[in-house]
Amino acid sequence: MIEVENLVKRYGNHLAVDHLSFKVEPGKIYGFLGPNGAGKSTTMNIMTGYIAATEGSVKINGYDIVKDAEEAKKCIGYLPEIPPLYLDMTVTEYLKFVAGLKKLKKEEWENQMKEVMELTMITDMSNRLIKNLSKGYKQRVGLAQAMLGYPEVIILDEPTVGLDPKQIIEIRDLIRKLGEKHTVILSSHILSEVQAVCDEIMIISKGRLVACDTPEGLTGFMNGNATVELVVMGNKEKAENVIKKIKGIQKYHFENTHEEGCVKLVIETDAGQDIRTELFYALADERLPIMSINRLEKSLEDVFLTLTGDDEVEKYILNDEGDKEAENDSNL
Repeated sequence: MIEVENLVKRYGNHLAVDHLSFKVEPGKIYGFLGPNGAGKSTTMNIMTGYIAATEGSVKINGYDIVKDAEEAKKCIGYLPEIPPLYLDMTVTEYLKFVAGLKKLKKEEWENQMKEVMELTMITDMSNRLIKNLSKGYKQRVGLAQAMLGYPEVIILDEPTVGLDPKQIIEIRDLIRKLGEKHTVILSSHILSEVQAVCDEIMIISKGRLVACDTPEGLTGFMNGNATVELVVMGNKEKAENVIKKIKGIQKYHFENTHEEGCVKLVIETDAGQDIRTELFYALADERLPIMSINRLEKSLEDVFLTLTGDDEVEKYILNDEGDKEAENDSNL
């Protein structure tokens, strides 16, 4: 569907995109994550033909975005972070204008406009000036223009930025619907949103791809050792004596707790080992009641912060065969 190969973008001495390569398969919703300045918007602008790359290539359905620009762009619907709206037009006038720019057949305009307005729930706003719409409705109009022409790929750059919680939920539901018929690439800083709607997640840092996997795959890759957190009623020394007898514990430490007469323990065990049952019986034998116990796992936020941090991290990429491999990259 989309092939990005060895993509480079320089602005003077600044390297915004650094030899970036990835593939996007049809029929999936992709999350595109990275900190501010990582090169997300630059990459999207190159993929959609808004700006030219310094090096490398982008192919959409086999069409080169530079050499076969018109055919490639027919396959893409794009909603940039700031929707490209003409505020003095009505919604209907604007969508007709976009349909003309996309060279849609006039006999198709009416049906397509009706369908995209119904899907984005802006039919009631069709005769209103865009400048009089709320931010949420303006975002919907932007989505409607991206959908005109029924492109196979829809690219959304921060589609929920500045929206209230209700509007975010509505746009999220709309993205799920889009994923039923389109390949969607979604850039967002709201990690819970990405985790909720995306099938695959790509994370870039300093213009380079540092991860590409399912949400579950990413969190599983980062989890490593298992961590158990528990609060026990009793004294520290007695609890520690019990912990020392349990096999598979790599390390543990105590933390402060506000519960009177209790101690809090954080225990790390070998990956894949669950010691909660053994802990329960061992502590019960010593009459140390467990007030709470949790098995902790890395969140997508933890993965994001680790992979985009300034310290050297293990780079997680896909090789040509699609297998996962890790390599150290001191540039990250």
